[in-house]
Amino acid sequence: QVQLVESGGGVVQAGGSLGLSCAASGIRISFYYMDWYRQAPGKQRELVATISSGGSTNYADSVKGRFTISRDNAKNAVYLQMNSLKPEDTAVYYCRGRFSLRGSWGQGTQVTVSS
Repeated sequence: QVQLVESGGGVVQAGGSLGLSCAASGIRISFYYMDWYRQAPGKQRELVATISSGGSTNYADSVKGRFTISRDNAKNAVYLQMNSLKPEDTAVYYCRGRFSLRGSWGQGTQVTVSS
């Protein structure tokens, strides 16, 4: 059974940093694209960052230059380093693995940025 488990969320002041982790089990992620999404209250879920199987990355304009997505295939994990956080980054952050057409999702981790 494929499972993705996010961790590392919390409460941080504006300008601070947080690092999120996504641990995969039941599948080897090395061949797949991996994404980080977020969903703020009352808003649609949005794509934040993507990393290809080869390590190429892509970011939403709103986080470019502040967030960094990375992967460690040996640890079967994906990470999101978030710097210079803003209150508008407050959301539940989800990891997604493009293992199928629908993909597989984690349960999410809450990030709250206070002003």
